[in-house]
Amino acid sequence: MMELRTAPYGAFILRVTLGALLIVHFLNKLLIFTPAGTARMFQGLGLPPALAYVVMFGEITTGTALILGILPRLAALAALPILIGAIVFFHVHNGFAYNAPKGGGWEYPAFWAIALLVQALIGDGAFALWRTPSRIPAANPGRLST
Repeated sequence: MMELRTAPYGAFILRVTLGALLIVHFLNKLLIFTPAGTARMFQGLGLPPALAYVVMFGEITTGTALILGILPRLAALAALPILIGAIVFFHVHNGFAYNAPKGGGWEYPAFWAIALLVQALIGDGAFALWRTPSRIPAANPGRLST
């Protein structure tokens, strides 16, 4: 059974957490690695250095959108390629967490990517400022079998 009265609050908590994580990762690139250092890291991975700036812009905009509830489902989907790219181009080479003393393993960004997909599927949640248009009819309040 899914409790429809509290589900929007669960989606809200997930949405704000995902947004905060995106902003923290943006700040890591901005303040610790610096944008130029992040661009050099991307180049070292065989990626265009300019992509670092696109990723940083994506992290700050989708993170802010998730926290504020501005088109949250679309923001979650827009952030998904960032996490998939992080897995494919960086973390997968590090292995799993206990084998990855530098840079972390692939399991954290994989879980994060799945959580973004879940956010897109479950909806905007409570307190969204600008809801994502949906063709799915609203469920009736109460309990619903799943």
